[in-house]
Amino acid sequence: MDLAIKAHGGWERWAQLSDLRAHANIGGGIWALKGWPGAYADVDVTVSTRRPHAEYAPFPRTGQRGVWEPERTAIVTDDGGIVEERTAPRSFFHGHAIPTPWDQQNLIYFAGYAIWTYLTTPFLFRLPGFEAEEIEPWTENGETWRRLKVTFPATVPSHSPVQTFYFDAAGLLRRHDYSVDIMGGTASANYASDHKTFSGLVIPTKRRVYATRPDNTPILDRVAVAIDILNVEAIDRTGSRTPGEAGACAI
Repeated sequence: MDLAIKAHGGWERWAQLSDLRAHANIGGGIWALKGWPGAYADVDVTVSTRRPHAEYAPFPRTGQRGVWEPERTAIVTDDGGIVEERTAPRSFFHGHAIPTPWDQQNLIYFAGYAIWTYLTTPFLFRLPGFEAEEIEPWTENGETWRRLKVTFPATVPSHSPVQTFYFDAAGLLRRHDYSVDIMGGTASANYASDHKTFSGLVIPTKRRVYATRPDNTPILDRVAVAIDILNVEAIDRTGSRTPGEAGACAI
């Protein structure tokens, strides 16, 4: 864990920040399957570095944004007005499977907790209630990656309570495995690549998610989720913003 945190910019830099704002293109097959093709094709997403909180804008239209927190999802206007909200949002996925369509609040919930997890990895491992344990390494395409099995606290919803993160020799995230419980327990491998430096943080700018076979190998003929991070802006505790021009690729 210490190696991974250092490789992604270090705890000292992370502790200076309150939020990250990323400009992203998000695609893949899952969005059309759930009834939302192109919903996040060109979007700004803001995540808190201190607590589980994420916002997508514009969503679902200009002047509005989708807000995710563990026990609430909402659509709010840019001036703070509430258009629509839902409490206990995870309970609305009861009985869902992969083809089950989503409403707006379902979409906000899934996309919110997912992007919060992705943009705060590996620093979230040090937040209260998280437990991380190194397990046996994994070899793939001639590379051997060290692995952390991370148990999430009940107060931080995510894909599944236990997830596995793979790191290369330099400590950079290369793969992230989980079961998507709100879709009925699908097994997924989320590959992270094209690491770049933004405002002192090293962030994978490309993610591709695939279903996995029983032997833990990915099924590469279809991409469930594709995330391309175009830029990341760091916001410190005073509200000061550091422009997010990317530095050289870390790998």
